[in-house]
Amino acid sequence: MNRIFSQMKSDIMTNKKKKQIIRVLLLVGAIISLFYVPWPIVKAWIKPLPDTIQEQVNEAASMGFDGIIVYVDQAGKEPAFYASGYKNRENKIPADPHALFKIASVGKLYNALAVAKLVREGKLSLDSTLSYYLPELKGRIENADEITLRMLVQHRSGIPNYTDTYNYWAHPKESYDEKLALILDKPANFKPGEGYEYSNTNYLLLGRIMNKVLGYNSFTYIQEEILKPLDLDHTFGSVRDVNMDDVMSGYYVGYNADLKTDDVGSMLATADDLGTFIRALNDGSVFKDKKEEEIYSSIYKYEHTGLIPGYQTIAKYHSDIDAVVIQFTNTVNFNGYNWNLSEVMYNRIVKIVRKRNSTPESTTKNQ
Repeated sequence: MNRIFSQMKSDIMTNKKKKQIIRVLLLVGAIISLFYVPWPIVKAWIKPLPDTIQEQVNEAASMGFDGIIVYVDQAGKEPAFYASGYKNRENKIPADPHALFKIASVGKLYNALAVAKLVREGKLSLDSTLSYYLPELKGRIENADEITLRMLVQHRSGIPNYTDTYNYWAHPKESYDEKLALILDKPANFKPGEGYEYSNTNYLLLGRIMNKVLGYNSFTYIQEEILKPLDLDHTFGSVRDVNMDDVMSGYYVGYNADLKTDDVGSMLATADDLGTFIRALNDGSVFKDKKEEEIYSSIYKYEHTGLIPGYQTIAKYHSDIDAVVIQFTNTVNFNGYNWNLSEVMYNRIVKIVRKRNSTPESTTKNQ
Protein backbone atom coordinates (compact mmCIF):
# COMPACT_ATOMS: atom_id res chain seq x y z
CA MET A 1 0.00 0.00 0.00
CA ASN A 2 2.85 2.35 0.95
CA ARG A 3 4.44 1.59 -2.39
CA ILE A 4 1.19 2.61 -4.19
CA PHE A 5 0.91 5.90 -2.26
CA SER A 6 4.57 6.59 -2.93
CA GLN A 7 4.03 6.04 -6.65
CA MET A 8 0.93 8.28 -6.65
CA LYS A 9 2.87 11.03 -4.87
CA SER A 10 5.66 10.71 -7.39
CA ASP A 11 3.20 10.94 -10.28
CA ILE A 12 1.59 14.06 -8.78
CA MET A 13 4.98 15.71 -8.37
CA THR A 14 5.88 14.80 -11.96
CA ASN A 15 2.61 16.28 -13.27
CA LYS A 16 3.21 19.48 -11.30
CA LYS A 17 6.68 19.78 -12.78
CA LYS A 18 5.27 19.21 -16.26
CA LYS A 19 2.67 21.93 -15.73
CA GLN A 20 5.34 24.31 -14.45
CA ILE A 21 7.53 23.60 -17.47
CA ILE A 22 4.56 24.14 -19.82
CA ARG A 23 3.73 27.45 -18.08
CA VAL A 24 7.34 28.61 -18.38
CA LEU A 25 7.45 27.63 -22.05
CA LEU A 26 4.17 29.45 -22.74
CA LEU A 27 5.47 32.55 -20.97
CA VAL A 28 8.75 32.45 -22.90
CA GLY A 29 6.81 31.94 -26.16
CA ALA A 30 4.55 34.89 -25.36
CA ILE A 31 7.54 37.11 -24.62
CA ILE A 32 9.32 36.05 -27.82
CA SER A 33 6.16 36.60 -29.89
CA LEU A 34 6.06 40.22 -28.74
CA PHE A 35 9.21 40.85 -30.78
CA TYR A 36 7.35 39.78 -33.95
CA VAL A 37 4.23 41.88 -33.44
CA PRO A 38 4.12 44.66 -36.09
CA TRP A 39 3.91 47.38 -33.44
CA PRO A 40 4.04 50.34 -35.87
CA ILE A 41 0.92 48.99 -37.60
CA VAL A 42 -0.84 48.17 -34.33
CA LYS A 43 -0.06 51.62 -32.94
CA ALA A 44 -1.30 53.38 -36.09
CA TRP A 45 -4.45 51.25 -36.22
CA ILE A 46 -5.61 51.54 -32.58
CA LYS A 47 -4.90 55.25 -32.26
CA PRO A 48 -8.13 57.21 -31.71
CA LEU A 49 -9.66 58.33 -35.00
CA PRO A 50 -9.39 62.10 -35.48
CA ASP A 51 -12.42 64.20 -36.35
CA THR A 52 -11.15 65.45 -39.72
CA ILE A 53 -9.38 64.03 -42.75
CA GLN A 54 -6.73 66.74 -42.57
CA GLU A 55 -5.84 65.74 -39.01
CA GLN A 56 -5.37 62.15 -40.18
CA VAL A 57 -3.32 63.26 -43.19
CA ASN A 58 -1.11 65.30 -40.87
CA GLU A 59 -0.03 62.05 -39.19
CA ALA A 60 1.73 60.88 -42.38
CA ALA A 61 5.19 61.99 -41.19
CA SER A 62 4.86 60.00 -37.96
CA MET A 63 4.04 56.95 -40.10
CA GLY A 64 7.22 57.38 -42.15
CA PHE A 65 5.95 59.21 -45.24
CA ASP A 66 7.73 62.29 -46.57
CA GLY A 67 4.60 63.48 -48.31
CA ILE A 68 0.97 62.56 -48.89
CA ILE A 69 -1.90 63.69 -51.13
CA VAL A 70 -5.51 62.68 -50.58
CA TYR A 71 -8.50 63.37 -52.82
CA VAL A 72 -12.10 62.73 -51.75
CA ASP A 73 -14.99 63.00 -54.18
CA GLN A 74 -18.28 62.28 -52.46
CA ALA A 75 -21.55 62.59 -54.38
CA GLY A 76 -23.35 65.84 -53.70
CA LYS A 77 -20.21 67.59 -52.46
CA GLU A 78 -17.34 69.44 -54.07
CA PRO A 79 -14.19 67.31 -54.38
CA ALA A 80 -11.83 67.93 -51.47
CA PHE A 81 -8.03 67.92 -51.47
CA TYR A 82 -5.69 67.25 -48.56
CA ALA A 83 -1.91 67.19 -48.28
CA SER A 84 0.90 67.21 -45.75
CA GLY A 85 4.65 66.78 -45.73
CA TYR A 86 6.80 67.52 -48.74
CA LYS A 87 6.49 67.55 -52.49
CA ASN A 88 10.28 67.81 -52.45
CA ARG A 89 12.17 66.90 -49.29
CA GLU A 90 15.52 68.46 -50.18
CA ASN A 91 14.11 71.92 -50.88
CA LYS A 92 11.37 71.71 -48.22
CA ILE A 93 8.67 72.34 -50.83
CA PRO A 94 5.27 71.57 -49.23
CA ALA A 95 3.15 68.77 -50.69
CA ASP A 96 0.96 70.08 -53.50
CA PRO A 97 -2.44 68.34 -53.85
CA HIS A 98 -2.38 69.13 -57.57
CA ALA A 99 1.07 67.67 -58.28
CA LEU A 100 1.61 64.93 -60.83
CA PHE A 101 2.29 61.48 -59.37
CA LYS A 102 3.53 58.19 -60.82
CA ILE A 103 0.48 55.93 -60.49
CA ALA A 104 2.34 52.68 -61.30
CA SER A 105 0.03 49.66 -61.70
CA VAL A 106 -3.11 51.78 -61.49
CA GLY A 107 -2.34 52.40 -65.15
CA LYS A 108 -3.56 48.86 -65.85
CA LEU A 109 -7.12 50.12 -65.45
CA TYR A 110 -6.65 52.43 -68.43
CA ASN A 111 -5.02 49.70 -70.50
CA ALA A 112 -7.66 47.09 -69.67
CA LEU A 113 -10.31 49.64 -70.63
CA ALA A 114 -8.50 50.34 -73.92
CA VAL A 115 -8.52 46.59 -74.62
CA ALA A 116 -12.27 46.44 -73.95
CA LYS A 117 -12.89 49.36 -76.31
CA LEU A 118 -10.81 47.77 -79.06
CA VAL A 119 -12.66 44.48 -78.61
CA ARG A 120 -15.96 46.37 -78.93
CA GLU A 121 -14.64 47.95 -82.14
CA GLY A 122 -13.73 44.53 -83.52
CA LYS A 123 -10.01 45.30 -83.62
CA LEU A 124 -9.09 42.78 -80.93
CA SER A 125 -10.46 39.39 -79.89
CA LEU A 126 -10.29 38.21 -76.28
CA ASP A 127 -10.07 34.61 -77.47
CA SER A 128 -7.18 35.07 -79.90
CA THR A 129 -3.78 33.91 -78.70
CA LEU A 130 -0.53 35.65 -77.90
CA SER A 131 1.19 33.87 -80.79
CA TYR A 132 -1.56 35.05 -83.15
CA TYR A 133 -0.80 38.69 -82.38
CA LEU A 134 2.94 38.31 -81.77
CA PRO A 135 4.05 35.21 -83.72
CA GLU A 136 7.71 35.96 -83.00
CA LEU A 137 7.10 34.89 -79.39
CA LYS A 138 6.09 31.34 -80.23
CA GLY A 139 8.80 29.13 -78.77
CA ARG A 140 10.19 32.05 -76.73
CA ILE A 141 7.27 32.30 -74.29
CA GLU A 142 5.96 28.94 -73.13
CA ASN A 143 2.35 28.26 -74.18
CA ALA A 144 2.21 31.36 -76.39
CA ASP A 145 -0.16 29.48 -78.70
CA GLU A 146 -2.55 28.76 -75.80
CA ILE A 147 -2.46 32.05 -73.88
CA THR A 148 -5.40 34.23 -74.89
CA LEU A 149 -5.77 37.98 -74.72
CA ARG A 150 -8.33 37.49 -71.95
CA MET A 151 -5.76 35.56 -69.89
CA LEU A 152 -3.23 38.35 -70.30
CA VAL A 153 -5.71 40.96 -69.05
CA GLN A 154 -6.71 38.81 -66.08
CA HIS A 155 -3.20 37.68 -65.07
CA ARG A 156 -4.00 34.04 -65.82
CA SER A 157 -1.33 33.47 -68.46
CA GLY A 158 1.37 31.87 -66.32
CA ILE A 159 4.03 34.13 -67.85
CA PRO A 160 6.72 35.10 -65.30
CA ASN A 161 6.74 38.67 -64.01
CA TYR A 162 9.77 40.54 -65.32
CA THR A 163 9.85 42.86 -62.28
CA ASP A 164 10.34 39.79 -60.07
CA THR A 165 13.78 39.34 -61.62
CA TYR A 166 16.43 39.42 -58.90
CA ASN A 167 17.29 42.99 -57.87
CA TYR A 168 15.21 44.38 -60.73
CA TRP A 169 14.44 47.74 -59.11
CA ALA A 170 18.11 48.47 -58.49
CA HIS A 171 18.53 48.87 -62.26
CA PRO A 172 15.05 48.98 -63.86
CA LYS A 173 14.84 48.54 -67.63
CA GLU A 174 13.34 51.22 -69.84
CA SER A 175 12.63 49.59 -73.20
CA TYR A 176 10.13 46.88 -74.17
CA ASP A 177 12.90 44.65 -75.51
CA GLU A 178 15.00 44.92 -72.35
CA LYS A 179 12.06 44.07 -70.11
CA LEU A 180 10.84 41.20 -72.27
CA ALA A 181 14.34 39.70 -72.49
CA LEU A 182 14.23 39.05 -68.74
CA ILE A 183 11.54 36.37 -69.13
CA LEU A 184 12.11 34.94 -72.62
CA ASP A 185 12.74 31.18 -72.69
CA LYS A 186 11.74 30.89 -69.02
CA PRO A 187 9.36 28.11 -67.96
CA ALA A 188 5.76 29.08 -67.32
CA ASN A 189 4.66 29.43 -63.70
CA PHE A 190 1.48 27.46 -64.46
CA LYS A 191 -0.59 26.31 -67.41
CA PRO A 192 -2.66 29.02 -69.12
CA GLY A 193 -6.00 29.60 -67.40
CA GLU A 194 -5.24 27.20 -64.53
CA GLY A 195 -3.97 29.72 -62.02
CA TYR A 196 -3.62 33.38 -61.15
CA GLU A 197 -0.42 35.35 -60.63
CA TYR A 198 -0.03 39.08 -60.96
CA SER A 199 2.48 39.73 -63.72
CA ASN A 200 3.55 43.05 -65.22
CA THR A 201 4.69 41.09 -68.27
CA ASN A 202 1.05 40.55 -69.23
CA TYR A 203 0.47 44.28 -69.64
CA LEU A 204 3.84 44.81 -71.30
CA LEU A 205 2.63 42.39 -73.98
CA LEU A 206 -0.85 43.92 -74.15
CA GLY A 207 0.72 47.29 -74.84
CA ARG A 208 2.77 45.78 -77.67
CA ILE A 209 -0.30 44.07 -79.13
CA MET A 210 -2.35 47.27 -79.05
CA ASN A 211 0.49 49.23 -80.68
CA LYS A 212 0.65 46.67 -83.48
CA VAL A 213 -3.10 46.54 -84.11
CA LEU A 214 -3.50 50.31 -83.97
CA GLY A 215 -0.37 51.15 -85.94
CA TYR A 216 0.54 53.80 -83.36
CA ASN A 217 1.23 54.10 -79.63
CA SER A 218 -1.59 52.77 -77.48
CA PHE A 219 -1.37 55.74 -75.11
CA THR A 220 -2.44 57.98 -77.97
CA TYR A 221 -5.55 55.80 -78.23
CA ILE A 222 -6.09 56.12 -74.47
CA GLN A 223 -5.83 59.90 -74.81
CA GLU A 224 -8.37 60.06 -77.64
CA GLU A 225 -10.87 57.51 -76.37
CA ILE A 226 -10.64 57.87 -72.57
CA LEU A 227 -8.87 61.02 -71.40
CA LYS A 228 -10.19 63.67 -73.78
CA PRO A 229 -13.89 62.71 -73.43
CA LEU A 230 -13.47 63.07 -69.64
CA ASP A 231 -11.42 66.30 -69.94
CA LEU A 232 -8.47 64.71 -68.18
CA ASP A 233 -5.70 67.08 -69.18
CA HIS A 234 -3.35 66.11 -66.38
CA THR A 235 -2.78 62.44 -67.15
CA PHE A 236 0.34 61.42 -69.04
CA GLY A 237 1.96 58.28 -70.39
CA SER A 238 5.54 58.94 -69.31
CA VAL A 239 7.83 61.25 -67.34
CA ARG A 240 9.19 62.24 -70.75
CA ASP A 241 5.91 64.00 -71.50
CA VAL A 242 5.74 66.28 -68.46
CA ASN A 243 7.37 69.28 -66.83
CA MET A 244 9.39 67.65 -64.04
CA ASP A 245 8.72 70.60 -61.75
CA ASP A 246 5.08 69.46 -61.68
CA VAL A 247 5.96 65.96 -60.44
CA MET A 248 5.98 65.01 -56.76
CA SER A 249 9.35 63.68 -55.67
CA GLY A 250 9.62 60.01 -54.71
CA TYR A 251 11.89 58.41 -52.12
CA TYR A 252 13.03 54.96 -51.10
CA VAL A 253 13.95 54.38 -47.46
CA GLY A 254 17.73 54.32 -47.05
CA TYR A 255 18.35 55.85 -50.49
CA ASN A 256 18.74 59.63 -50.56
CA ALA A 257 18.21 60.33 -54.27
CA ASP A 258 14.96 61.70 -55.66
CA LEU A 259 13.42 59.03 -57.91
CA LYS A 260 11.02 61.22 -59.89
CA THR A 261 13.15 61.39 -63.02
CA ASP A 262 13.47 57.59 -63.32
CA ASP A 263 11.52 56.36 -66.33
CA VAL A 264 10.07 53.04 -65.18
CA GLY A 265 7.16 52.99 -67.63
CA SER A 266 4.60 54.49 -65.28
CA MET A 267 1.71 56.75 -66.20
CA LEU A 268 1.39 60.00 -64.25
CA ALA A 269 -1.74 61.81 -63.10
CA THR A 270 -2.98 64.31 -60.59
CA ALA A 271 -5.22 63.02 -57.82
CA ASP A 272 -8.09 65.01 -59.35
CA ASP A 273 -7.67 63.40 -62.79
CA LEU A 274 -7.34 59.91 -61.34
CA GLY A 275 -10.36 60.42 -59.10
CA THR A 276 -12.45 61.63 -62.03
CA PHE A 277 -11.44 58.55 -64.02
CA ILE A 278 -12.25 56.15 -61.17
CA ARG A 279 -15.72 57.66 -60.79
CA ALA A 280 -16.36 57.52 -64.55
CA LEU A 281 -15.23 53.88 -64.60
CA ASN A 282 -17.58 52.99 -61.76
CA ASP A 283 -20.62 55.00 -62.83
CA GLY A 284 -20.29 53.76 -66.42
CA SER A 285 -19.87 57.17 -68.06
CA VAL A 286 -16.48 56.17 -69.51
CA PHE A 287 -18.13 53.51 -71.71
CA LYS A 288 -19.63 54.22 -75.12
CA ASP A 289 -22.44 51.71 -74.68
CA LYS A 290 -23.70 48.84 -72.54
CA LYS A 291 -21.89 46.24 -74.65
CA GLU A 292 -18.54 47.91 -74.07
CA GLU A 293 -19.23 48.04 -70.34
CA GLU A 294 -20.16 44.34 -70.32
CA ILE A 295 -16.90 43.47 -72.08
CA TYR A 296 -14.88 45.40 -69.52
CA SER A 297 -16.78 43.92 -66.57
CA SER A 298 -16.02 40.45 -67.87
CA ILE A 299 -12.26 40.99 -67.91
CA TYR A 300 -11.10 43.42 -65.24
CA LYS A 301 -11.80 45.30 -62.03
CA TYR A 302 -12.84 48.80 -61.02
CA GLU A 303 -10.18 49.77 -58.49
CA HIS A 304 -6.43 49.37 -58.19
CA THR A 305 -3.30 50.01 -56.19
CA GLY A 306 0.15 50.91 -57.43
CA LEU A 307 3.62 50.43 -55.96
CA ILE A 308 7.02 51.30 -57.40
CA PRO A 309 10.10 52.79 -55.71
CA GLY A 310 9.10 56.22 -54.41
CA TYR A 311 5.41 56.00 -55.24
CA GLN A 312 2.39 54.30 -53.65
CA THR A 313 -1.16 54.77 -54.91
CA ILE A 314 -4.54 53.56 -53.68
CA ALA A 315 -7.49 54.37 -55.95
CA LYS A 316 -10.95 53.08 -55.03
CA TYR A 317 -14.65 53.83 -55.24
CA HIS A 318 -16.74 53.10 -52.15
CA SER A 319 -20.34 52.44 -53.16
CA ASP A 320 -21.77 52.51 -49.63
CA ILE A 321 -20.88 56.21 -49.31
CA ASP A 322 -20.78 56.97 -53.05
CA ALA A 323 -17.24 58.30 -52.70
CA VAL A 324 -13.97 58.06 -54.58
CA VAL A 325 -10.91 58.23 -52.35
CA ILE A 326 -7.42 58.58 -53.85
CA GLN A 327 -4.24 58.45 -51.80
CA PHE A 328 -0.67 59.16 -52.93
CA THR A 329 2.31 58.59 -50.61
CA ASN A 330 5.85 59.27 -51.83
CA THR A 331 8.02 57.14 -49.53
CA VAL A 332 8.52 53.42 -50.16
CA ASN A 333 10.28 50.53 -48.49
CA PHE A 334 9.73 47.04 -49.92
CA ASN A 335 10.92 45.63 -46.59
CA GLY A 336 9.03 46.23 -43.36
CA TYR A 337 5.58 47.72 -42.90
CA ASN A 338 5.61 50.68 -45.28
CA TRP A 339 2.84 49.47 -47.59
CA ASN A 340 0.75 48.23 -44.66
CA LEU A 341 0.98 51.65 -43.04
CA SER A 342 -0.23 53.32 -46.24
CA GLU A 343 -3.25 50.99 -46.15
CA VAL A 344 -3.88 51.83 -42.50
CA MET A 345 -3.76 55.54 -43.38
CA TYR A 346 -6.18 55.01 -46.27
CA ASN A 347 -8.64 52.90 -44.27
CA ARG A 348 -8.71 55.46 -41.46
CA ILE A 349 -9.46 58.22 -43.97
CA VAL A 350 -12.34 56.19 -45.39
CA LYS A 351 -13.63 55.61 -41.85
CA ILE A 352 -13.67 59.36 -41.25
CA VAL A 353 -15.61 59.88 -44.49
CA ARG A 354 -18.12 57.21 -43.43
CA LYS A 355 -18.44 58.71 -39.97
CA ARG A 356 -18.96 62.16 -41.45
CA ASN A 357 -21.50 60.74 -43.86
CA SER A 358 -23.53 59.16 -41.04
CA THR A 359 -23.51 62.30 -38.88
CA PRO A 360 -26.80 64.24 -39.05
CA GLU A 361 -26.44 67.47 -40.99
CA SER A 362 -27.51 69.62 -38.05
CA THR A 363 -24.87 68.04 -35.82
CA THR A 364 -22.18 68.57 -38.42
CA LYS A 365 -22.99 72.27 -38.71
CA ASN A 366 -22.65 72.75 -34.98
CA GLN A 367 -19.17 71.23 -34.82
